Amino acid sequence: MSARGVAAALLGALVMFSVVSREDTGAALQGEARVRAAPLDNPSGTRPGLAPVTSAGDRAEAVRLIRRLAVAPMGSKAGYSRARFGRNWADTATGVPYARNGCRTRDDLLARDGEKVRYRSGSDCVVVAMELRDPYTGRTIRWSRKRADEVQVDHVIPLSYEWRMGARRWSAAKRARIANDPLNLMPVEGDVNEAKGGLGPARWLPPRRKVRCAYAVRFAQVALKYDLPVTRADKAAMLAQCR
Repeated sequence: MSARGVAAALLGALVMFSVVSREDTGAALQGEARVRAAPLDNPSGTRPGLAPVTSAGDRAEAVRLIRRLAVAPMGSKAGYSRARFGRNWADTATGVPYARNGCRTRDDLLARDGEKVRYRSGSDCVVVAMELRDPYTGRTIRWSRKRADEVQVDHVIPLSYEWRMGARRWSAAKRARIANDPLNLMPVEGDVNEAKGGLGPARWLPPRRKVRCAYAVRFAQVALKYDLPVTRADKAAMLAQCR
């Protein structure tokens, strides 16, 4: 093999290693459509998107999962602030996927769900442009950091909801985990995220009806993982989406 051929082979091997390494940490494969994952098949939250729950068997499993939720009345929001859940998107949580990998949590999630992802020159963390198929609306958003708020990372269970349902009594470390756990995080259209605010499923559901059961399942998965109760009305609304 010529020197040029050897160099090309080495470069190919390095590129393959880079792709595998980035995929292992949840990053998007450049120029390829990501396969959306149904929540029942994505218990770690490291696969992208929010695919509908469609089969009768999966919907029955979703109902069984939601029925396991504890219920409690909603408490006061007094004392809540975003800072109670740690510094915004800091890579300092422990015990959840992507924790302490050197990238901010927001960038990890944009890379997980984005297509045609582009990174800042000299960085394999900072996402500067991508396409996002918004799971809540079905729209495709061509995003860049110049329009940063056009895509926001939604906490499936809003942090203020968590606070009112018992997180005020948690340790700071546990609050940081739920705030940075990819199971609880979904890049979505900014306006939709702002419309949701701190509401539970009884008062807000994704505009895209076909993912409402999947959204309810994801909400339930996070609540069960962190032993967080939901309101009786929210549990009823979640069950109604999957029956």
